[in-house]
Amino acid sequence: MNKFAFLTGVIFLFLSCNSNPPTSGTGQPAITGTETTELEALNREAASNFANIALNCIHREYPNKLSHVMNDDSEILSPKTLHPSFYGCFDWHSSVHGHWMLVKLLKLFPGLPEAEEIRKALDENLSAENIAIEVNYLNQASRKSFERTYGWAWLLKLSQELYDWDDEQGNSWLSNLQILADAIEERYMEFLPKQEFPIRRGVHPNTAFGLSFALDYARTAGKTEFEDLIVRSAKNYFENDKNSAASWEPDGDDFLSPSLMEADLMSRVLDQEAFVSWFDNFLPGIAEGKPENLINPIAVSDRSDPKIVHLDGLNLSRAWCMSRIASALPESHPSGKVLIMSASKHAQATIPYISSGNYEGEHWLASFAVYMFDCF
Repeated sequence: MNKFAFLTGVIFLFLSCNSNPPTSGTGQPAITGTETTELEALNREAASNFANIALNCIHREYPNKLSHVMNDDSEILSPKTLHPSFYGCFDWHSSVHGHWMLVKLLKLFPGLPEAEEIRKALDENLSAENIAIEVNYLNQASRKSFERTYGWAWLLKLSQELYDWDDEQGNSWLSNLQILADAIEERYMEFLPKQEFPIRRGVHPNTAFGLSFALDYARTAGKTEFEDLIVRSAKNYFENDKNSAASWEPDGDDFLSPSLMEADLMSRVLDQEAFVSWFDNFLPGIAEGKPENLINPIAVSDRSDPKIVHLDGLNLSRAWCMSRIASALPESHPSGKVLIMSASKHAQATIPYISSGNYEGEHWLASFAVYMFDCF
């Protein structure tokens, strides 16, 4: 599909001055249907805004939600002691994708005013010594399911981002990170043959999300055995799915759409002809704008609530899934235009609120936004 038409005036107004757009009676940004333009590339001012959000949290140790199974009293330790690389941003996985975002922004905008500060922070956190401690943590008893598979997926996305970057420091960070990426890959290779049924919930353990990012990494890093296992697993889990229960979405704390995340993954593992046939059977009502609860963005009632604010992430992840799905369909496919308009509405519904002043959302949403822009 062609690039998406977005209400970029509203989006980039936020990015430059953090103004709140007019809202409708539902609490969602009002959509007038006017002034649509092609989505512009993420600009330097916006990138600086997002970079500062991450820089303000990757070294912020508290508040912190540890996913930590203690084997004995000796493991009652601080987040920074346990995870010297990824102790900030409230939890391990948010810290990881905050680091991914900083790398991505450095690659896109090497002259950012924050570039030196970003490089210093990454150099400190992604040191060989720190990464070795992270690997040692994974290898201890009772860690088999640590961050499976959401954190695993973002760690591989961070590694993937460093793979194709001709940068001396970036090469050093990738070298340091490789032992952790290898450890995560080994865990996927061990786990996937045992996982007989996919996890479809719209939160961290979602299988389709975990496979999609791992597949991107495997293809970029030339890990053919890993890629083959992921493709095989995706087909085993999802290829025979029909008539998605998308009318039941979302759950009240979703930040991923089970149906769209699955369709996004299948667009990566099937050729176009096979994907079109699969998609038409899986989400047969999209061309008619159904189900409406999937096509329309979600209003977020309380951005200070750590679970309700997940719905902002859902708007962003729905938008990137719709973008990728539309790109995988032929231009003549009737669902494409619906996905394009829906993605636009979902993006507009949340972009103005990423810097809300509430740490519950600020510690992670900017990463989702940058990834969303990267998918268009």
